[in-house]
Amino acid sequence: MTAATGSGDLFGDPPAAGAEEVSGAEAPAATGLDDSVPLAERMRPRQLGEVLGQDHLLAPGAALRRAIEGGQPPSMILWGPPGCGKTTLARVVADTGALAFATLSAVLAGVKDVRAVVEQARARRAARGQGTLLFIDEIHRFNKAQQDALLPHIEDGTIRFIGATTENPSFALNNALLSRLRVYRLQPVTVPVIGALLRQALTDAERGLGHKGLHLDDEWIDRLAAAADGDARRALNWLETAADLAEGGEITPEALRAVMGAQALQFDRQGDAFYDQISALHKSVRGSDPDAAVYWLVRMLDSGCDPGYLGRRLLRMAYEDIGLAAVGLAGRVLAAWETVERLGRPEADLALVQAVIELASAPKSNSAYVALGQARRALAETGSLSVPLHLRNAPTALMREEGFGKGYRYDHDEPDGFSRGQTYLPEDLLGQRFYRAGRAGTERVLAERLESLRKDREDDNGAGEDG
Repeated sequence: MTAATGSGDLFGDPPAAGAEEVSGAEAPAATGLDDSVPLAERMRPRQLGEVLGQDHLLAPGAALRRAIEGGQPPSMILWGPPGCGKTTLARVVADTGALAFATLSAVLAGVKDVRAVVEQARARRAARGQGTLLFIDEIHRFNKAQQDALLPHIEDGTIRFIGATTENPSFALNNALLSRLRVYRLQPVTVPVIGALLRQALTDAERGLGHKGLHLDDEWIDRLAAAADGDARRALNWLETAADLAEGGEITPEALRAVMGAQALQFDRQGDAFYDQISALHKSVRGSDPDAAVYWLVRMLDSGCDPGYLGRRLLRMAYEDIGLAAVGLAGRVLAAWETVERLGRPEADLALVQAVIELASAPKSNSAYVALGQARRALAETGSLSVPLHLRNAPTALMREEGFGKGYRYDHDEPDGFSRGQTYLPEDLLGQRFYRAGRAGTERVLAERLESLRKDREDDNGAGEDG
């Protein structure tokens, strides 16, 4: 990650040294200490050597770092959570390559604004041979027509382009734009990196808080870094506010607790965090890890996930992954879901926790899930096969004359309630096995019974065809 950060800054930040802001009125680069500029902005790295973290992209020798240092960075998408350094990295790319830095917000800009930047880029190149880097924050908010407007100018090199997004580019951007860009995934900022940034901000007298002579215990720096949940900008904003409340040069725990408030966990009802976390919950249940299952469930609940949705997903898990190994469990999960609807939060949280513990601890079987899939594949491959005559309904004399129902043996009339030689599948599917009983939990008894019945049927196959 980069030293001070942002998923993107929408309000015209001052440009990095050596770059040029061209979205709206041009602004001079900030020099010296200006307390009116937020701490997170003042601490933003101005060159590649100041960038911390994101070693998978920026470690010495890494391909992206070499491209940036060589002045030939590709047009790209920077994909990552808020506060991981997407805007910072874009500014450093422009500064390192001596490119003019033009920035637009996809929330506010449109095709007209893109065209204006392109015209300025052409004029700049003609006048002084300088290239332009166009940075668009929240690029996933551009519609297809707006994204398409970028294509020719990226292709012909009029602009170098960087888009920032918190959304999965595979879903948020159209294929035409994606095919012309490289996608780089930025990770949440680690706790040690955020801690280092906070310590730097406390001691840096030029851009940080060093001139105030403030003190903050290492324990609280680490707590602040952990509570920021991967968002360095959030941590620096907290530190700046707490510094304003400092007493006698000491940032107190009380001040930190006041500014931090309730921690906002990373969660987006329509984004990757949502689907990643529900995937982790489902796989923890399937993997029989009740501790992990409880963790993911509570994390989603406390992040604002609809408890009714979680109840529905737990019921799905009961049928998909536990299935016939613990038949009654689905009913108890349904009862937990109904408890949520009737009791509400937070009282009903316990019902969901109890359900997820029982699901994760239960024996597992996906035999019904597999049988469903195999039966559907057989239908797709064979189409509408005819129902065997002996299984057809025969309510009229004409139907009986046509052979409908002929030879059918009523199982309850058999000595042991089982007509051994009778078959039930269409002729082209005879011998197919869709359901293969598992060996866990209560399904083991079912498996033993079915093995015996199938053996008897196979031993006497065809005995009921003429009877």
